[in-house]
Amino acid sequence: MTPAINLLKKAKVAFQVLQFEHDPNDHDFANEAAKKLNLDREKVFKTLLIDVDGELHVAVSPATQQVDLKAFAKVCKGKKAQLADHQIAQKVTGYLIGGISPFAQKKQLPTLLHESALAFEQIYVSAGKRGVEVVIAPSDIKAICKAKVANF
Repeated sequence: MTPAINLLKKAKVAFQVLQFEHDPNDHDFANEAAKKLNLDREKVFKTLLIDVDGELHVAVSPATQQVDLKAFAKVCKGKKAQLADHQIAQKVTGYLIGGISPFAQKKQLPTLLHESALAFEQIYVSAGKRGVEVVIAPSDIKAICKAKVANF
């Protein structure tokens, strides 16, 4: 299937795969997943690459809110944060924008999981392909991605 799903199988964690028909004209990927799969939007998380002072980091953040870049930079002990260029994000992760998974990226980057994820037993994140999500415990994301939990 995808490298992310293969990694989750290998890690022997509980997860479920959900699929939907992606509309190529819809670029609000996480919200499209919430709508098409009839999911609680608060539990749908997006995976973003953020450049903090020239170093790439992964943000696993609620789809319902924007990342506070100043807060993100501060958590990373940096001065300035900005969304990574799309082409760089795709090259570094091995995934297309809209299908970037926090799991099994080409290179493991420092990862931050938004603290709101811990309010839920399970959340939804990309499985590494547009139109494919995984349902997984935030604690498993934390363990597999060696993620720090933070408010950003």
